[in-house]
Amino acid sequence: MTNADPHAPRTVVPIEPALLIADAFDQAQVTEIRHSVTSCAHASGLAGQRLDDFVLAINELITNAVRHGGGRGWLRLWHESSLLVCEVADHGRGISPQRLGDRTRPAPDTAGGWGLWLARELTDAMEVVTSTAGTTVRVTTGLTSPNHTPN
Repeated sequence: MTNADPHAPRTVVPIEPALLIADAFDQAQVTEIRHSVTSCAHASGLAGQRLDDFVLAINELITNAVRHGGGRGWLRLWHESSLLVCEVADHGRGISPQRLGDRTRPAPDTAGGWGLWLARELTDAMEVVTSTAGTTVRVTTGLTSPNHTPN
């Protein structure tokens, strides 16, 4: 192909047309990012207890990223069909297979260890990818509100 050759028309398709948030955070931004997630989730159609549960799950994940994942993290929130999806990633040492496989509820007097359990319980689905290079947790919840228009 030379500069004189006509260029074929290109169609640009957004990779994530419904991306709502893509932001790095550290301890100082935890509250701010939680408020952003709340606003976007509400505008997407979550309300009441489902909204509260989703935001609490995300708060646990971003707190874990700061506390156990190197002090910083990355959050992405987007629509995918009739789902609201949130992914929180960090650069920590990863989660041990024993900890990751433990799905039992922590003892009521346990000070820590609630984050992944709560995120799993408060959302419709949770996936975890972890290694010594970091952890990415993806949670989803269904959008069933009449205010939500799927993409």
